[in-house]
Amino acid sequence: MIEALKSDDLVYKMGGRFKLATVIMKRWRELLEGARPLVERKEGMTDIEVVIQEIVDGKIDIDYEKSDIPRPEEIIRIPERKTPSSSTG
Repeated sequence: MIEALKSDDLVYKMGGRFKLATVIMKRWRELLEGARPLVERKEGMTDIEVVIQEIVDGKIDIDYEKSDIPRPEEIIRIPERKTPSSSTG
């Protein structure tokens, strides 16, 4: 699950590395204080892996309606992904 952090997809989804780190830390604290996981905890999963899976699955997110935090699309230009060109030969 930590592999998901190697991709920038989560960074773009949350609107930046600092927002992502803040969401991870806040949710991690909730789990440590006894909150129930929003995804199925597989054997051997750490709390951090649970939090990352919750973000990947869209179970937790920033509530932009109730906060003054700008939406990611308002502040980040997501680069276009280059697809490998198919060569015939």
